[in-house]
Amino acid sequence: MASFKFKNVYIADYYSLVGPIEKESRLKNYDLAMNDYYFHEKTFEKAEIKMQQTVIDNLLERHHLTIKDFDLLIGGDLSNQISITNYNAVNYNIPFLGIYSACATFAESLIIGSNMLDNTNIKKTMLITSSHNLNAEKQFRYPVEYGAPKPHTSTFTTTGAISTMLTKTPGKIKVESATIGRAIELGIKDANNMGAVMAPAAASTLQTHLTELKRDLNYYDLILTGDLGCIGSSILKEFCDKTYNLKLKKYLDAGCELFLKSQDTYAGGSGPACLPLVLYNKILKQNKYRKILIIATGALHSVAMVNQKESIPAIAHAVSLEVLS
Repeated sequence: MASFKFKNVYIADYYSLVGPIEKESRLKNYDLAMNDYYFHEKTFEKAEIKMQQTVIDNLLERHHLTIKDFDLLIGGDLSNQISITNYNAVNYNIPFLGIYSACATFAESLIIGSNMLDNTNIKKTMLITSSHNLNAEKQFRYPVEYGAPKPHTSTFTTTGAISTMLTKTPGKIKVESATIGRAIELGIKDANNMGAVMAPAAASTLQTHLTELKRDLNYYDLILTGDLGCIGSSILKEFCDKTYNLKLKKYLDAGCELFLKSQDTYAGGSGPACLPLVLYNKILKQNKYRKILIIATGALHSVAMVNQKESIPAIAHAVSLEVLS
């Protein structure tokens, strides 16, 4: 079984920081915004480390807590060897699990954190993830200064950081169940078409989730995928229909929901920060959905493997959330 239910896990609160383009997007309820990509630091890497620290520290301050009130820190990012999160973790000196599922990292942290709360003596867990557009461009594509043109299938890496407080104390947002995805690879080698790479993984995880938990699509008020983008989400709907006979209707993709069309972000948003930013600062703020299934997707490639013309594997993890009255 790749799916399981949680007994007593809740998202107590979160804190979100958005980048200079994201603050002009469809998000209107974020906590803090950056004016530029440097965030008063000398490098983009140091800026992203500061982004993570800022959202953790502000979440702690909001609840009059210290990091010592937490039993565990879980998180990751896109940089080599999750270096951003590793350097940030040094600031806190509590048990730390660094994870990587590319743009599915947020959902993986929710799954691991929820299991730790449900099955151990851990009572509070801090989750952290981030992405920085210029860090990601420099690592996975070309530095922006290079001026490389992009195809319309490309997505735009979201700049943002999100901290999440998981607890056993009953609250408004319950983490109800989850499904761990399988690594799937269908022979696609184009690093500028991540939506096509990840859509089959999202479809597989959705099918597994519904089958193993004996549910149908009508169980959920909304299915929200993470950063397939506008092209990838179209592929997902067609793939679900033809492969699993699943007709997605109550469905949105975070990559399509983040940016305005006028912002010219190609096929939409991507990055580990994309889904949680849209979930927390748009979907949950609307107060119209009670049962939400988030399916975060990630492309598990590296620069070396892409340059060697290898195909790109993908992963998708699903988490079911219930908004309680």
